[in-house]
Amino acid sequence: MNHIAIFASGNGSNAGKIIEHFRHHLHISVALIVSDQPQAYVLKRAEEAGIPWAVITREELREGNLLVDLLEAHNIDFVVLAGFMRMVPKQMVERYEQKMVNIHPALLPSYGGKGMYGDKVHKAVIAHQEKESGITIHFVNDVYDEGAIIFQARCPVYPGDTPERLAERIHALEHLHYPRVIEEVIQSVSGD
Repeated sequence: MNHIAIFASGNGSNAGKIIEHFRHHLHISVALIVSDQPQAYVLKRAEEAGIPWAVITREELREGNLLVDLLEAHNIDFVVLAGFMRMVPKQMVERYEQKMVNIHPALLPSYGGKGMYGDKVHKAVIAHQEKESGITIHFVNDVYDEGAIIFQARCPVYPGDTPERLAERIHALEHLHYPRVIEEVIQSVSGD
């Protein structure tokens, strides 16, 4: 069995879709939810699904070995970042090389990097009058949004779009593709 840890900082809508996708999977299970926000709704999602969860502080995040120890204590094989708003420590990147993925709400390499998340991305895409946007699923390395790209999906940016309307289309792409791509990556890495 491959055990996933999902890292999220907020509502956890992607985490919810991932939990649902793997609920009855024969070879993959969500074994831990980690958040840096003690009031994050994703923790309620974890409780409702009967999944262990942990809240980590900024200090614990900086002390990367503590985080790796937490993941190893839960037998985590694969890490999924789903709206996690912090840089993961170098020790975690090294331990989970090619076994940690992130989803970004734009077509990388455009509109990525430190400070580019959520509505900030959508506002930038609209301000630059892009004709399309989308999602990028990529491996995590030690630079924001620069890991190898695994998958991209596109959607139009319409004249007069608002960041909220664009975000709805981006969320639909995330929910549709992220669980499936995670499954494909884990199966290719593990051979299951």
